[in-house]
Amino acid sequence: MKRYVEHVMGMPISLALRGRHTDDEPAAQAWLDALEVLHMADRMFSTYRADSYISRLDRGELTVVDCPPEVTEVLELGEQARIESDGAFDVRRSGGLDPSGVVKGWAVERAAAVLERLADTDHCLAAGGDLTCRVAASSSPAWRIGIEDPHDPDKIAAVVPIRTGAIATSGLNRRGNHIVDARSGATPTALASVTVVHHSLTQADIDATAAFALGPDALAWLESRPDRAGLLIFADGSRHIFGDSSRH
Repeated sequence: MKRYVEHVMGMPISLALRGRHTDDEPAAQAWLDALEVLHMADRMFSTYRADSYISRLDRGELTVVDCPPEVTEVLELGEQARIESDGAFDVRRSGGLDPSGVVKGWAVERAAAVLERLADTDHCLAAGGDLTCRVAASSSPAWRIGIEDPHDPDKIAAVVPIRTGAIATSGLNRRGNHIVDARSGATPTALASVTVVHHSLTQADIDATAAFALGPDALAWLESRPDRAGLLIFADGSRHIFGDSSRH
C-alpha cells in the first residue's frame, strides 16, 4: 500500500494505491498529474481567487462563452441539480455565483480518471470526505470506507465496501453552516449528515448536498433516484439506510 497526501482546493487530498504500481515512477507521475487536474479546477472555479473564471464571470467581466468548456459543463450540472431538487440546490443565489457544491466531486472524479492508466493497480482518491475508488482485478478486495458519526466524530457510523464507485457525505459538523436550502436561504436542521453511494462521484456529491438541503424531504427524494444507495443520519440520532450499496 502506498499513500500520498497534498493540500489542494482548500482541503486535504489523499491517494491510496495497492497492486502493481505503488512505489514506482508511473505512480508518482500519475499522482502529480491528478494533482494538476485539481489545481486547474481551483484556478477555474475558486470563489476565493479574484482571477478565477468563476469570479470574473460573477463580476460580469466575462460571459460563459468567454470561459473554457469546463465552466459550461459545471454550470449545466448545477442547473440540472437545481431542477431535480426543486430549487433546494442552486449554484446561483442572492450572494452570487458559487458552484462549489458541484466542483469538488466533479474535479476529483476527473483527477481519478488519470489514475486508471496504472495497470493492475487499485486506487482510492479522497477529498474532504468524498472518495472515488477502483479495484483493478476481480480477485482484489473491496475498499472499506468508514462513514463518520456526525454526533461523535471519533466514532464510525458505518463501513461501506466499494469496489468501483464513489461515496460522498454532506453535513455541518466539519465546516459549519455551509449548506443552505437555496429556496429559503436557511440552513436545514432535520439531518446531521447524508451519505450517497453512486458510480459517479460528481453525482454522489451533488446528491448528498441537495438531499441535505431538502431536509425532511431528503429520504423520499433519494429513494426516487435510480442507482443510489447510502445512509441518512438525522439530527435526533436516528438512521436510515436506502438502496443497495453492494452494486458499487
